[in-house]
Amino acid sequence: MKKVLFITVDQWRGDSLSCLGHPMVKTPALDALAASGVLFAQHYANTAPCGPSRASLLTGMYAMNHRSILNGTPLDARFDNIAKVARRSGYDPVLFGYTDTSVDPRTVEPNDPSLHNYEGVLPGFRPIVNDPELFGSVEWGKWLAEQGVDVPSSPADLYRPIENYPGADAHGDSWAPTQFSADHTETAFMMTKLIEWLEQHGDEQFFVHASFIRPHPPYRNPVGYHDLYSAEDVAPFIGHADRGDEVDMHVLNQVAIELTGVGCPTNELDRRQLRATYHAMQREVDDQLGRLFEFLRVTGLDAETLVVLTSDHGEMGGDHWLVQKLGYWDESYHIPLIIRDPRPEADATRGNHVAAFTESVDVMATICDWMGTDIPDQCDGRALTPFIDSGDTPADWRDAVHWQWSFNDPEHRMSERLLGLPAEHCSLDVVRTATTKYVQFAGDQALLPPLLFDLVDDPQQLHNVATSGNHLGEMLDGAQRLLRWRMQHGERTMSTYHLSAEQGLLHHADPRR
Repeated sequence: MKKVLFITVDQWRGDSLSCLGHPMVKTPALDALAASGVLFAQHYANTAPCGPSRASLLTGMYAMNHRSILNGTPLDARFDNIAKVARRSGYDPVLFGYTDTSVDPRTVEPNDPSLHNYEGVLPGFRPIVNDPELFGSVEWGKWLAEQGVDVPSSPADLYRPIENYPGADAHGDSWAPTQFSADHTETAFMMTKLIEWLEQHGDEQFFVHASFIRPHPPYRNPVGYHDLYSAEDVAPFIGHADRGDEVDMHVLNQVAIELTGVGCPTNELDRRQLRATYHAMQREVDDQLGRLFEFLRVTGLDAETLVVLTSDHGEMGGDHWLVQKLGYWDESYHIPLIIRDPRPEADATRGNHVAAFTESVDVMATICDWMGTDIPDQCDGRALTPFIDSGDTPADWRDAVHWQWSFNDPEHRMSERLLGLPAEHCSLDVVRTATTKYVQFAGDQALLPPLLFDLVDDPQQLHNVATSGNHLGEMLDGAQRLLRWRMQHGERTMSTYHLSAEQGLLHHADPRR
């Protein structure tokens, strides 16, 4: 009996695992999962923020194809997704958490409440606990009230720091703890509900998507985690030491750092404390995941359940003088992926760390392959099965990763006004190899010139060498790579079919490369 547990954590950097040698955060639960499965160490999201990235993860499509490019951009109802595939395969796919899916407005009435909410449920999932962030985590609030907590009208207000907390004056802004305890976190709530469901349904075939909100902001922790890591021990930040030098690198840097509210604190103590707080947020999630993995072990469910754990995107965390997730920066797109296949066929690869480039669009194809179902033609990714079964890298595997980011602003038109551009020109494409990174903007080159980084000599990406005459070959290679990638991955739902006078309807979709 095949069972699937598909886990996402929100806003988790790909470097933040102690099994990868992180100098601060300790992740014993994820380390143990990696030791019993396969860790994909060079795994990247294909877009940001949450909604667009989850659209890619859950449809297997690049943003240029699904075109749900912002939180609030509708996801076309015609596209297939992992929940629909699982349902066709005999599962009843259930959801704990959220998918941040913006409804196709053509499928609802003009006054439908879903048109005021980008955090809808992906069609095909049956929600068990749906608790999107936008409405202040209502289900979490109800659970807290059952535990005897005095819950304000908006449970999110519980993230406000405890006033006059002893020692707060000597620490950075995000150090003072939340008004709820470590036993009452959003992760603890969702984990409790998930384990309770598994206790009742674990002996059945299941497909569970568990989507945990943390370590997504607010940047604050309950007592016991608030001081877990010291700001003094934070490693040096990636990027220019001088904020002005980072701003001057590109007009997008200037807009992001100075004008959009995602610039990190300029006070050094607050900046370092924010990173320490973020890592403690990660540890709190890891501790709760430990509860889940121990439950699977004790009940024997680990022997028959495929566990896939990843994130929607990363977190800048003060690097390059930014927070949140955006732009062309690696820290926003490098994310974890751990897959534990329970089958004996995967025993030989347990504990492997894969150095090959992998992408979020590969996850749907991998789960489909494991379930024994056909991979939909729309999928732009490839199944990671060879890395799990044999550990071998296919000869035709990709040698680069790609991501895309749209910075248009339909609600406030800020980017359009600041840059004087139409919305369709406010986007960028990235191709990153092991040695170079090329960034192409849709807008006019005089305003938004391309970027090129030499990752061998400049791994922190401090120097844009696109204007250097010594790098014209790398510039041409980057542009050609992007063009070929776009041409090879055009949306192909219908282009794989052909109407033949002699044979009628033909269908042939070559495997993606």
